[in-house]
Amino acid sequence: MHLRDVDTLDATRTYWVPAVVAPVRDWGGMPTCRKGARFMVDRRTLQPSRDAFEAFDSKASCLQWIMRHRAELNRNMSGAQVHAVALDEWILGLA
Repeated sequence: MHLRDVDTLDATRTYWVPAVVAPVRDWGGMPTCRKGARFMVDRRTLQPSRDAFEAFDSKASCLQWIMRHRAELNRNMSGAQVHAVALDEWILGLA
């Protein structure tokens, strides 16, 4: 799914996404980014993304996905921690 498709989601539900914050400037997970830049995780590439994401119906299912892919996520996003965040809060910059 991409951010441009977010309006196709049910607005009465909360969706959860794996997200990460760049721990340093020019972070290896996303070169040229600034420290504190926020990204979602693209489920196909297991890389940080500004646009592509996987939406989960519950925080628990998002956390299960993160745990299932933790080795690859740690390798691809060294130095950063992947968290489950509410999609609406992420879009608004609250998470």
